[in-house]
Amino acid sequence: MKKFAIAAATATALTMTLANAAFAAQATTQAPMVVAAGEVTKAKEATSDTWITTKVKSDLLTEKGIPGSDIKVETNKGVVSLSSTVAITEAQKKIAVDITKKIKGVKAVSADGLKAE
Repeated sequence: MKKFAIAAATATALTMTLANAAFAAQATTQAPMVVAAGEVTKAKEATSDTWITTKVKSDLLTEKGIPGSDIKVETNKGVVSLSSTVAITEAQKKIAVDITKKIKGVKAVSADGLKAE
């Protein structure tokens, strides 16, 4: 009985070793997944634009004297557009633009959509 148990354990160990070797050989023969360069660029731009929009919005919300919750922020390829349905002062508009320009990744700021008094 003891010899049978040893033989069974040895057979199991050999089977596992051979199975692992087969999986390893199979994994190395498969071609790596290739992603089109254009798709990677689009994903990076989308992530960057989303990050910029979030950062601008949070900075405007935390700035005293700026109605950050009333200012809409949109970003496209690093160009940030600010707009509002509520009128703000020229000083608030200038501060909002200045805050936006300081954020990393911002290429330009359009504040034409901000209604200033």
